[in-house]
This record gives sequence, C-alpha cells and structure tokens, in this order.
Amino acid sequence: MHLYPIDGAVHRTAADATAFGYRDAGWAGVIVGVDPDPANRAKIKDWTTQYWNALHPSSAGGAYVNFMMDEGTDRVRAACGPNFNRLARIKSSYDPDNFFRINQNIPPGG
Repeated sequence: MHLYPIDGAVHRTAADATAFGYRDAGWAGVIVGVDPDPANRAKIKDWTTQYWNALHPSSAGGAYVNFMMDEGTDRVRAACGPNFNRLARIKSSYDPDNFFRINQNIPPGG
C-alpha cells in the first residue's frame, strides 16, 4: 500500500477547474499486488480487491485516474466525480469518434 499526500496547489484549485475533482482529499492510496509467479494472478487480484473493498468505505469515493488499472466505467466515472459529464462533452468536441479510448476512457457524450 502506497500513500501519497495530496496538498499544496491541489487544495488551492477549484474542483471543477481541471479533470481531477478531489481537491479536498488529503491522501491518495495505491494498492499494489505483485507476484513473480503468474499462477498466483487470481490470488493476488482477489487479495487486492478485498483490500480495496475494506478501505473504500472510508475513502473519498473516487480515485486518481492515472493510478487506476482496467477497473470499468463506474470507477472512471467515480474518479472524475461531478466533472465526468463536462469531460464527456469536451470529448465530443475533440474526439467524437472516441479514437483515444485506451486506458481510462471517457466516451464522448453530452
């Protein structure tokens, strides 16, 4: 488990000024599950998921999108919080065909 402080300029910027909206958060946590043996993949994934589930009720509810893996649309929406719909509208203007859709995709919409 890695903990990264969120402070300084992050707290001086409005939550709707950029894509990252969790401006009042104090920490970002990253849970890393690693094992050199590919046979342990399911066990490691299960462990990290259970760890996340145990901690999530005391979190801000979202995430820093660059720390995420393939966690699905609901997690991307949570990471963006109230900025998600605005970002989808912007995506419609700049990438209406959703060419840039790898990683944590925000589909065009709006």
